[in-house]
Amino acid sequence: MEYLDFELPIKDLVDQLEKTKQIGKDTSSNVNELKKELEIKIKITKKEIYNNLTPWQIVQLSRHPNRPYTLDYINNLTEGNFIELHGDRNFKDDKAMVGGWGTIDQKTFMMIGQQKGKNTKTRQYRNFGMANPEGYRKALRLMKMAEKFNKPIITFIDTPGAYPGLEAEARGQGEAIARNIYEMMQLKVPILCFIIGEGASGGALGIGVGDKVLMLENTWYSVISPESCSSILWRNWDNKESAASALKLTPKDMLKNKLIDEIIKEPLGGAHNNTKKIYKNVTSAIFTHINQLQSISPEKRIKERINKFSKMGIYSN
Repeated sequence: MEYLDFELPIKDLVDQLEKTKQIGKDTSSNVNELKKELEIKIKITKKEIYNNLTPWQIVQLSRHPNRPYTLDYINNLTEGNFIELHGDRNFKDDKAMVGGWGTIDQKTFMMIGQQKGKNTKTRQYRNFGMANPEGYRKALRLMKMAEKFNKPIITFIDTPGAYPGLEAEARGQGEAIARNIYEMMQLKVPILCFIIGEGASGGALGIGVGDKVLMLENTWYSVISPESCSSILWRNWDNKESAASALKLTPKDMLKNKLIDEIIKEPLGGAHNNTKKIYKNVTSAIFTHINQLQSISPEKRIKERINKFSKMGIYSN
């Protein structure tokens, strides 16, 4: 188990508990009372820490290396009934963007999302979850396929941003994201968007236009990451915590500003502490919203979707 810096008080108590258990085994001593005390302390400490997280700590938790990624959600929600589709039919298959047909409780969905890697090799293979233009074009191809067969779309957002390389810009990164936003507004099928980790910039918006946008409890959604914001405003990364607070990027801030529709509760300590529970919570949210959205006509859904995003922000003619 890996611990973040603010979780170290929990780690110390867990280590003490393990040592106590080992002493009990080695010496046949009765350590039940001490074990109970430590277990109570661990529960109290967890509640104190996780119920009072700062925006920067939420950012750290969203990036936890043990946190489930897009394919973890897809494979567990579909119980293996997932057929991945590849390629944008133009340039190549982007490994940072995955998608295909999946079945949950005998209902078929088109499931799309950014995929990060779990170690150095797979992180490079997945380009750290940063999609190129061909990734967004693949996503749009799959969405159009879902519309053709009248199947709802689920997207899983978890990216530090679209890939900013020269090759990506040369192949039309900005146009690809803009095209996705434009096309997703007018898709005739229901769209659910889940932010399961990082939701940064246009990289997130490229698959983030939906009838309902939901954030897991320990995730963030913003035009820029705290580190990049700090580097622009202060010319260093030292003020990333202040930037995280100023950006109002937490789920509570997003809900308060009417930029998302719902916050999905995570197990205490984050999604990685009880993956079965988070998969269950996500599945429940999917069917709650899909059943409601499918009772609405496509024309009305599209109109409400456009109005939803048109109301965001402040602008003048």
